[in-house]
Amino acid sequence: MSKRVIMYTTSWCPDCRVAKRYLDQRGVAYEEVNIEQTPGAAEQVERWSGGYRTVPTFDIDGRIVVDFDRPALDRALAE
Repeated sequence: MSKRVIMYTTSWCPDCRVAKRYLDQRGVAYEEVNIEQTPGAAEQVERWSGGYRTVPTFDIDGRIVVDFDRPALDRALAE
């Protein structure tokens, strides 16, 4: 069973582009939410990251990974 992966991004974020390539290369399907365009998304990211609009932030079946932390992302995808 595949996991539901939501990646919170901005259009200008270089780490977001790297993270998209990383997931694409691994065949991981994800939904992208631009926090500058989606009402409430920036505030949600701030709650998860301790008050910062840190992108990319990932919601993987309810497990939150803040920033492009490859080891944490890999663990969340493998669980």
